[in-house]
Amino acid sequence: MSAIYTTDEYGRPFIIVREQDKKSRKSGIEATKSHIMAAKTVANIVRTSLGPRGLDKILISPDGDITISNDGATIMSQMAIENQIGKLLVELSKSQDDEIGDGTTGIVVLAGALLEQAEELLDRGIHPIRISDGFERACKIAVAHLDTVSDVIPWSKDDTTDLFKCAKTSLGSKIVNKCHDQFAQIAVDAILAVADLERKDVDFELIKVEGKVGGELADTALVHGVIIDKDFSHPQMPKEIKDAKIAILTCPFEPPKPKTKHKLEITTVKEYEELQKYERETFETMVRQVKECGANIVACQWGFDDEANSLLLQHKLPAIRWVGGPEIELLAIATNGRIVPRFEDLSSEKLGSAGTIREVSFGTTNDNMIVVEHCANSKAVTVFVRGGNKMIVDEAKRSLHDAMCVVRNLIVDNRVVYGGAAAEISCSIAVEKEADQVSSIEQYAMRSFARALDVIPMTLAENSGLPPIETLSYVKSQQIKQGIWSLGVDCMDTGINDMKEQFVFDPLISKRQQFLLATQLVKMILKIDDVIVHRNDEQ
Repeated sequence: MSAIYTTDEYGRPFIIVREQDKKSRKSGIEATKSHIMAAKTVANIVRTSLGPRGLDKILISPDGDITISNDGATIMSQMAIENQIGKLLVELSKSQDDEIGDGTTGIVVLAGALLEQAEELLDRGIHPIRISDGFERACKIAVAHLDTVSDVIPWSKDDTTDLFKCAKTSLGSKIVNKCHDQFAQIAVDAILAVADLERKDVDFELIKVEGKVGGELADTALVHGVIIDKDFSHPQMPKEIKDAKIAILTCPFEPPKPKTKHKLEITTVKEYEELQKYERETFETMVRQVKECGANIVACQWGFDDEANSLLLQHKLPAIRWVGGPEIELLAIATNGRIVPRFEDLSSEKLGSAGTIREVSFGTTNDNMIVVEHCANSKAVTVFVRGGNKMIVDEAKRSLHDAMCVVRNLIVDNRVVYGGAAAEISCSIAVEKEADQVSSIEQYAMRSFARALDVIPMTLAENSGLPPIETLSYVKSQQIKQGIWSLGVDCMDTGINDMKEQFVFDPLISKRQQFLLATQLVKMILKIDDVIVHRNDEQ
């Protein structure tokens, strides 16, 4: 009950509302601190996954599906987080993944570090709004400083070495780093194959990533065409077709049926034979229409029964059935064909063309796939990922996606900053320098922002087995002394701190987005000072 009916001493009725009983409420600094606590807990989960030596997490879904990953966005999205502020961090990594595709772990670690610093400032009695303003000011300085320390990397269709190096940086922390060069090259080739260089745009719809368990990561290949996870509808059909003309159909290979419910009564043998004859004639008409328009292979979105199948075999017309919607669209794009909804609409102009279509079988399990190569439109490509088990294949797909996003970002904007936390350290130095010139209380928040940026190099050093504070102090002092902004944390223990020599690059737009989004989220959390939770359970 949420209210009690009662009377006073004169018998007048009144109602006592038990509203507060159903609410739990936190307000003021207590609310802000509980939010910071929740966000820090979530950020600490992914903290150990940052960098090339970062560790993987294993996530088990309620159905028992296992995901092994160190991709920040994947880890965050798979965790069942109840806390509302924790969910905001999940949204943060998702927006970074959607917009940039890489840097999802770093953004969560940075947001956690900023909130940790904000907590210390709150303990000193600084108002949350003044902290927010200081962070905003510091973020502007850091973003402006990124522009000054960025370098433009030249690339062209013929010279892609710099794109290749950036893709390698993205893959450095992933499970595929055993085939580092191969995967980086696949990412660069796939993006350049579909990129519109005049508009500086990349359509990811044209890149299909197909995975098959079996083999090893090194067997992964880029196919300039389409791979369909199906086989030819009849085992006796030819396994390879040269100079293919493809009829792409979305209508079923069967006699027409009324759209509404229908019932057909057959009372005599003659009627049954007539029906059979009509069916056969319909099939033959369909096959003839396909043959007449010049097609020598059929891809059909629907299935067809054994009679149609054997007729297709007799007419030497190979066919693929049950081709899914996205696959049939990609096949049409790749072969410059048109999807035909009715047999009457078939014509030679609507056929797709490809150099070869072949059926490839894998291992001893009789697992087949159809590879469509040398297509009329070279813009559609497929990355075919192999791996020892499903988890490795899935993680390799995610890693490739991140690497392809990095290459895409460099085509859009070819400015880079240096990795190994070199950019964060130089921004931290710049913010601290500016903070000394600010007379108001915001200077404390600005220094805290600089300390939060220092958490990224310390985490990288920690994850790489290096002493975090010593490493940060050394790199920071070297940057100030030598004035070289490309000095960072030597995670791979090569003995070189200059990230320019190690070829560790990050796209500028990725780093800028990290700073802006993390600061925005922290400002939002600091502004919340009251939480009222309605409980549904009956008291």
